[in-house]
Amino acid sequence: MASTYTVERTRTIRATPDQIRPLVSNFRNWRLWSPWEEVDKDLHRAYSGAHAGIGAHYAWSGNRKAGAGSMEITAMDEERVVIDLEFLKPFKASNVTTFRLEPADDDRTRVTWQMQGARPLLVRLLGPLMNMDKLVGGDFEKGLDRLDEAARRSAADTAEGSP
Repeated sequence: MASTYTVERTRTIRATPDQIRPLVSNFRNWRLWSPWEEVDKDLHRAYSGAHAGIGAHYAWSGNRKAGAGSMEITAMDEERVVIDLEFLKPFKASNVTTFRLEPADDDRTRVTWQMQGARPLLVRLLGPLMNMDKLVGGDFEKGLDRLDEAARRSAADTAEGSP
């Protein structure tokens, strides 16, 4: 079994990259679409650093399902947002998460959500029991569905507010 893993899901969303990017690059907006928001209704959140974009930092701590950890945006441009993701609980792990935003036809965007990380020896030995794609792939799909809904709501709100 490989010493690293990659989990990746892609979805075409009915919004432009400019409408989607603020939902991903501002951690406060993750409450609108993140698949993990309903895991712990009492989740403690702390935001620091930049408000959005490079340097934005988010830390969370919650129940056993939510765990604890932090994220920081380390790179960003028109086509991607890169996040260093550190899990503290229920297990320690360091990952890199990337959102790629590729313009598609008719004001749509192909969004790819990818997470890469090391697969420690214990995880490799457990093999199928710790298949990261099976553990988080469904959450990525749910999150992309919700991101689509949030981006369309945001686009509709913007359209209603324009003259």
